[in-house]
Amino acid sequence: MSKPNILFLMTDQQRWDAMSTSGDWVDTPHLDRIAAEGTRFTQCITTTPICVPARMTLATGRYPHNNGVWSNLHDASTPRALTSSADAAIFAMSPDANNWMREIRDLGYRTSLFGKTHLHPHVGDLRDKEDLLHAWGLDDVDEIGGPRVSAGIKSHMTAMWEDKGLLEAYRADFKERFSNKPHVARASVLPLADYADVYVGQKAKHYLESYNRDEPWFCWVSFGGPHEPWDAPEPYASRYDPNTMPEPIVDGADEPPRPEGYLDYARKNRHWHPTFEEGDIGAMRANYAGNVSLIDDQIGEVLAVIEARGEMDNTLIAFTSDHGEMNGDHGLIYKMNFYDGALRVPLVIRSPGENGGRVNDSLVEMCDVGPTLVELAGGTIEYRHFARSLVGAMQGESHREDALSEFMGEFMLINDDWKIAVNREGLPYLLFDRRNDPTETRNLAGMAEYKADADGLRLRILERISQSQLKAPD
Repeated sequence: MSKPNILFLMTDQQRWDAMSTSGDWVDTPHLDRIAAEGTRFTQCITTTPICVPARMTLATGRYPHNNGVWSNLHDASTPRALTSSADAAIFAMSPDANNWMREIRDLGYRTSLFGKTHLHPHVGDLRDKEDLLHAWGLDDVDEIGGPRVSAGIKSHMTAMWEDKGLLEAYRADFKERFSNKPHVARASVLPLADYADVYVGQKAKHYLESYNRDEPWFCWVSFGGPHEPWDAPEPYASRYDPNTMPEPIVDGADEPPRPEGYLDYARKNRHWHPTFEEGDIGAMRANYAGNVSLIDDQIGEVLAVIEARGEMDNTLIAFTSDHGEMNGDHGLIYKMNFYDGALRVPLVIRSPGENGGRVNDSLVEMCDVGPTLVELAGGTIEYRHFARSLVGAMQGESHREDALSEFMGEFMLINDDWKIAVNREGLPYLLFDRRNDPTETRNLAGMAEYKADADGLRLRILERISQSQLKAPD
């Protein structure tokens, strides 16, 4: 049988329960179809709850403690241990960096990317960076920035907005939102046909419609949504009733004295911990759900093209997101913390010939997608990396005993029983009993009766870090 075509679907900031197969508040029939024909992983953990480091680990299989990419930008809160050489790594993946996209191209695929990579600085004109994407292994590209940076950078998409007289209205709307109420939920000023996620979906759709090369295709469709701002266009902005959205998770009783971490900084900052007015959270969630459904409809159109080409029986499909969105849980918005809302993401993989409808509840890391696609394409990754192929897990095997995530010099470890987060000094500031407190309302960090549990988990973090050290530059 010929090599399978590969469709890699990715969103930005989609939390794990924002699918109708994992939550009851968003309709995603096309993602449901992929899950029904493949394997859905219920405990996929992002290796970093923020864009650039998560995508860097996805591409390379190396953690922030390997590559020094701890956050999107180097700023005053970046760990002081990062040197000037590490600062450069924050901003761009090297053109010769080992990554699984190039591995797939080397297997004989024609590779393409439509949408967001965020593996290099989203500044200036993204059209000038296409040689960098080619070096990574992506042949045909149409890259966009995320919703925020698209107000200031150039791309094929923003050039189209400018030609249509839409760009200034987008910029004005962006400026007003973030000058007054960043978490406001209202429809985009862009017409539906010109909305960023529609642009990405339609570019991928038309590319596959006209694909006529002999090589099997790999198509990475990387949507910029449902990343904030909460600006789904009509009719999606009005699709969901805010009053039917799930209630936010609220923290329990006052916590005992404990060490502090980055989460505590976020709680003191109105940027992440705003004062919500009545109805704000329901409105955010309804608009967010509308954006997810818009993306799902675009995915449906791409699937319809594959069907029309007669290629569905020989197409491998994977879907995931880089990190989640708090959407009011624990009083927070955005990501950049180790709560489940920011940490857990959807993951579905459909392989031709697979017995579909499987659900795997073992822990996996989002970066495990890369070696999985390479293996299912008939290849192996020879360079040193720390992601693990999910092929065995797609047949029902357990995958990882625990999962690791990192941010701003802090570490999080999660297993079936516990979640722990330690600050830059290695001191536990979050500890949750996952079996008895699945919504994470009672922080046990600092309680003497759980010190032995916390100490054991801290040792496991050190073990995971030790096991994932690079032996030598490559």
